[in-house]
Amino acid sequence: MSDRRTTPANDRVAALELRGHLADRRFVAGDWHRLAVPVADLLDAPDGARDRQLVFGQRLRVFEVRDGFSFLQAERDGYVGYLDATSLGADRDASHRVIAPATHRYPAPDIKRREIGWLSFGSEVSVLGIEGAFAELAEGGFVPARHIAPLGDPLSDPVAVARLFLGTPYLWGGNSRAGIDCSGLVQAALVACGLPCPGDSDQQCETLGTALAAGSAPQAGDLFFWRGHVAMASGPGTMIHANAHHMAVAEEPIAPAMARIAATDTGPLMAHRRIAGLAGNSG
Repeated sequence: MSDRRTTPANDRVAALELRGHLADRRFVAGDWHRLAVPVADLLDAPDGARDRQLVFGQRLRVFEVRDGFSFLQAERDGYVGYLDATSLGADRDASHRVIAPATHRYPAPDIKRREIGWLSFGSEVSVLGIEGAFAELAEGGFVPARHIAPLGDPLSDPVAVARLFLGTPYLWGGNSRAGIDCSGLVQAALVACGLPCPGDSDQQCETLGTALAAGSAPQAGDLFFWRGHVAMASGPGTMIHANAHHMAVAEEPIAPAMARIAATDTGPLMAHRRIAGLAGNSG
């Protein structure tokens, strides 16, 4: 319980299940909310640095609201941090998630109307019904029905999901189509395919898949880890990653990319891991 990123406790409050493990805190069950804005920063402290980002509709367990910030834990990956409390909305049962890189919310089922907002890939919404080519949302507005899918209907190919983000600007700690980093891309791809995935690359290296011997032939969906960086093999000789060299999500040949990365402060490849059962991956 020493990792603050996944330990739902601060100096004042802690999750009820930590009673007996920590002292000098107020133990609370927490209240459930959902994110009510398109994307928001999850901070390491009130007014602190961005650790990760949350996207619309993500379910959040809030333990404390103090001085305008909520201390919470994200249901999706257990990440703990601080969020501007004005970004919180009521909890509700979500039915669908956005499967397009991004979509617009409209005030009516009409593409000629001025949009009232946008939603990134992975956002969760509650659909009231379908009107023509649009889905009406309980949260307000309409989105193109082809841009969403039922929560219980996961996608099948993480590489195809990652390719949806090609060209997305690189953003440290980013988790949306507006900006994403290396671990955010891997998490988006795996979670969309029904696979649990932590938020940061070191956590992913520790928990995802099985380590392969150095020099193993890559398969689509394999993960490559360096110090502070992760990439996904998109085929036998290519990989896709959000990276600071391109300042975007890019797909490129593995060999020259690895040589380039090894020549930076990131250093040589640390691990090559395979997740069994992925599309295009026989491992």
